[in-house]
Amino acid sequence: MSKEIERRRTFAIISHPDAGKTTLTEKFLLFGGQIQVAGAVKNNKIRKTATSDWMDIEKQRGISVSTSVMEFDYLPEGLEGDPYKVNILDTPGHQDFAEDTYRTLTAVDSAIIVVDSAKGVEAQTRKLMEVCRMRNTPVIIFINKMDREGRDPFDVLDELEEELKIKVRPLSWPIGQGARFKGVYNIYEKQLNLFTPNKQRVTEKVSVDIDSAELDLHVGEREAQQLRDDLELVNGVYPEFEVESYRSAEVAPVFFGSALNNFGVQELLNCFVEIAPSPRPTKAEERMVSPEEPKFTGFIFKITANIDPNHRSCIAFCKVCSGKFVRNQPYQHIRLGKTVRFSSPTQFMAQRKSTIDEAYPGDIVGLPDNGIFKIGDTLTEGELLHFRGLPSFSPEMFKYIENDDPMKSKQFQKGLEQLMNEGVAQLFVNQFNGRRVVGTVGQLQFEVIQYRLENEYNAKCRWEPVHLHKACWIESDNAEQLDQFKKRKYQYMAKDIEGRDVFLADSGYVLSMAQQDFEDIKFHFTSEF
Repeated sequence: MSKEIERRRTFAIISHPDAGKTTLTEKFLLFGGQIQVAGAVKNNKIRKTATSDWMDIEKQRGISVSTSVMEFDYLPEGLEGDPYKVNILDTPGHQDFAEDTYRTLTAVDSAIIVVDSAKGVEAQTRKLMEVCRMRNTPVIIFINKMDREGRDPFDVLDELEEELKIKVRPLSWPIGQGARFKGVYNIYEKQLNLFTPNKQRVTEKVSVDIDSAELDLHVGEREAQQLRDDLELVNGVYPEFEVESYRSAEVAPVFFGSALNNFGVQELLNCFVEIAPSPRPTKAEERMVSPEEPKFTGFIFKITANIDPNHRSCIAFCKVCSGKFVRNQPYQHIRLGKTVRFSSPTQFMAQRKSTIDEAYPGDIVGLPDNGIFKIGDTLTEGELLHFRGLPSFSPEMFKYIENDDPMKSKQFQKGLEQLMNEGVAQLFVNQFNGRRVVGTVGQLQFEVIQYRLENEYNAKCRWEPVHLHKACWIESDNAEQLDQFKKRKYQYMAKDIEGRDVFLADSGYVLSMAQQDFEDIKFHFTSEF
């Protein structure tokens, strides 16, 4: 059991849009032997789209919309023993799908942050780093797009320290950049990797003593001198790399490379499987759950509707926290208080999936969901545990959703319910006129919902404007006051999917007045309270 836990590495790839997450994931899969030719997101010459972007809408727009899960076995060259089992979660970078990414971060043990060398740290990266810091998740930083003109590597490192509030330590160093980019010197393995631009094959490696004349032959005199000076400076400024300080999330190792040209990626992967933490204890409300425990526990962190368009089925993603998950075993569903069995649990390679018989801590298992799961549910062998999920935030944009084809009302209902359970957006039903209001964090989600309703559920919808400022959940110990509030504000009262009272304020002023007038009522802006 402990051997199985030891070889697991579960991580998420996170960044601002367009820094190159999905391309990096592709290259990882290439090394893991899962695909023979890597696809790209923006394919001018490459006919194949990225493996992890399997929804039609993702292929059309060249962005990731939903987190996808991939796994493979990997053993670096020259090592003996069992291969490592790597579980990757490729997350969407777009702000509009940030919630999906935040929830994914609850289910991983470490993260790789991708930074564009020219743009440096961007807004979304900063936000995601905050979530990692909250949970003490160790991070490795990959500075991408070194084959384009960008900024000085030292400037980028300073910016990382300043913006992400974490100490950094380079474990590889670039030789030149943009058109003059010659390769990377791998500090961790003391090897020189020479760069030849090729999108789908791997580059050559040379072991070189840094002070010898051999280096000059490979990269040229000027560049070799520059490299020696830079490395001297790096070793002088940054302390020695210690694995423990990385695992306790104090230091972030930094790698340079180009994901598109497949450069510097293998070094990152080799070093990552060596130093990254195996599954860590998970915090439940009652106690800490250690992965070595014999009894199974796990929680649901994401639900995807419609992976297979021929079946209207949902899949719930379950992260195994302790013990061993076995097929057909009875497990306790804590929230509903009933026993459930799973005859066909699956593991993933984005959209391709295969049935498994057992899974160990750190693995992500797909469970067929017929509407019994919600995000944050806990499964155990009988013990009453509650894992704490991440809350949904209060939406910022609202529209009325109407069924555009009266003949298809059943499909429309079903589609809307499944998409809302995914947590892409939130649905409120106005108590005054019975109309449905959809709340999201960004504009793009409305388009995604409309597109998926049409293409996956065969239902048409139309959006109508509604002027709202904020949705907040209300509760109170004073029943009389609550009743009075509902009577006075009956036009603005709604229920969410779970039937809780939500107040839809149409302006900031109305909200602050309500907070003043009704002192005993608590207004919540996240759904977990």
